[in-house]
Amino acid sequence: MAYDEALADRIHQLLSRRAGYSQRKMFGGICFLLNGNMCCGVTGTNLMLRLGEKNAAQALKEPFTHEMDFTGKVMKSMIYVKAEGTREDIDLKEWVNQAVKFVRTLPGKT
Repeated sequence: MAYDEALADRIHQLLSRRAGYSQRKMFGGICFLLNGNMCCGVTGTNLMLRLGEKNAAQALKEPFTHEMDFTGKVMKSMIYVKAEGTREDIDLKEWVNQAVKFVRTLPGKT
């Protein structure tokens, strides 16, 4: 599956200077990791975010969001944000920062 490379580049610009940054192709797209933990990514034209169950449930109340059901089963700690919700740089930055905030609470992986 192809993914929106322009969106991936915008995310890379937001995260690449952070400690523990890496990226990996997964979920049919590209994922961005911090200290080995998946933080966010791009599948198709969707932004994929790891927010934790509580934060993901809250985020699903926002426009342009929907449940992540990549495997056919809802992943309660993750959401998708449609392209309409990431067109403005400030909106993308806010979404990515929410994922960063959550992932920074997790123990790093080696």
